[in-house]
Amino acid sequence: MFEIVKKENKKRIGKLETMHGEINTPFFMPDATRGFVKSLGKDDLEMIGMGPMVVNTYHLYLEPGEKLIKRAGGINEFMNWKRPLLSDSGGYQIFSLIHKNPKMGRITDEGATFRSPLNGSRHFITPERSIEIQFDLGVDMMVVLDDVPPNSYSREKIEEAVRRTIDWAARCKNEYEKQLKERKIKREDRPLIFGVIQGGPYADLREYCARELVRIGFDGYGFGARHVDSEGNFLEEVVRETAEYIPEKALRFALGIGTPEDIVRCHSLGWDMFDCVIPTREGRHGRLFIRKEDNLEADFYETINITNEKYREDFSPVDPKCDCLLCKNYTRAYLRHLFATGEPLAMRMASIHNLKFYLDLMDRLRNAK
Repeated sequence: MFEIVKKENKKRIGKLETMHGEINTPFFMPDATRGFVKSLGKDDLEMIGMGPMVVNTYHLYLEPGEKLIKRAGGINEFMNWKRPLLSDSGGYQIFSLIHKNPKMGRITDEGATFRSPLNGSRHFITPERSIEIQFDLGVDMMVVLDDVPPNSYSREKIEEAVRRTIDWAARCKNEYEKQLKERKIKREDRPLIFGVIQGGPYADLREYCARELVRIGFDGYGFGARHVDSEGNFLEEVVRETAEYIPEKALRFALGIGTPEDIVRCHSLGWDMFDCVIPTREGRHGRLFIRKEDNLEADFYETINITNEKYREDFSPVDPKCDCLLCKNYTRAYLRHLFATGEPLAMRMASIHNLKFYLDLMDRLRNAK
């Protein structure tokens, strides 16, 4: 299903076949967390050439519920999106909820008990249940449920999370095979499944986790938890070595890694897939990505806050090097005016632009000489 067509040093260019079409790697997925990208419609996404996106198992389980989505024909039909979708297990969200407020739930070897932030109702998610929900969603790619410890945890606690992550991954894989059989899904039509490598900032724990996950066997492997330390410094050695622990023919998924410079850096270290809320979240707050240099090794972009007063009379395009709907039709002054008056069109235009910037960045990585 995944083929590497070109490799230079650690950089990989490849092709991935999914149920909803072919994907060229490396690629970026925006977060359509609850089944939509905020402020954008299907036509907006198709217009900029959006391909795969990420939906979140935890959020869709809580609202509107996987059973309703299944009755709709799956998440692609529910969203009316004909291109590939990947479901994050929701582990990061569940455990962030509990780590921030222990009263919201409890993690045990059996699974995670938590209270819904929507209405306070109690829920219990096991590795098996997570996989069952993702099959009901009908996605092209799914991720196992893992224990996501903050990097600030003690080594002892991170070791415990690694052990639990490996145990849960084995249970997820067993449930995955069971679901394929019960639903009579052919091997060629099956969704891809990803394990997640934990270990915090400790390279040896990452290596151990990766080795055990490879023994279980997955289509791809993700870099779990944060890729930066408590001061925000990029953990380059750990990110590089973790990629090397993953088999050459498997997909390498840098979960949640999403600043342009980190994507470029991770691609150079051998990672294939990226997802993040950054382009749309920043866009909704008036922060836009502007292309500066063609050379990705240089200082190739900048960000501007379009709400600043200095753009009040700036009648130039937001980004002269961009051909998105915003940059072809409106000026910086007009976009600032939209934000200043609270017009929802502002968030839509800014999100379109930032996603187009990210898609262009991935295209540049795939076509770099």
